[in-house]
Amino acid sequence: MGKFVVKTTKSGFVFNLKAGNGEVIATSESYKSQDACLNGVESVRKCCAGGVEDQTVEGFEKLTHPKFEVYADKAGEFRFRLKARNGEVIAVSEGYKAKQSCMNGIESVKKNAPDAELVVLED
Repeated sequence: MGKFVVKTTKSGFVFNLKAGNGEVIATSESYKSQDACLNGVESVRKCCAGGVEDQTVEGFEKLTHPKFEVYADKAGEFRFRLKARNGEVIAVSEGYKAKQSCMNGIESVKKNAPDAELVVLED
């Protein structure tokens, strides 16, 4: 089973969604407060059932929020970002060399996020 790990950073609070094997599937932005970060976790839980908009194909179909967006970064790697109902990015992935690996990452978020354990690391 996956877990959300909330931790303190120099700039605030972030969470990582980890798969059962401990691999980080998705990461949040930095939040100013722990409560805001926990709200971000809940947003991921609620929004992870969204569709997938593949921006790497020409003429892709634009989906409504919430959604995952698949795109190629400047280094040519595939990444995804999860956008909430209001269009804000609530989680992002690492770069993947293969598009299928990126798609597998999205499936892992969909599978793990709804029931993921919440772990808050203290300083």
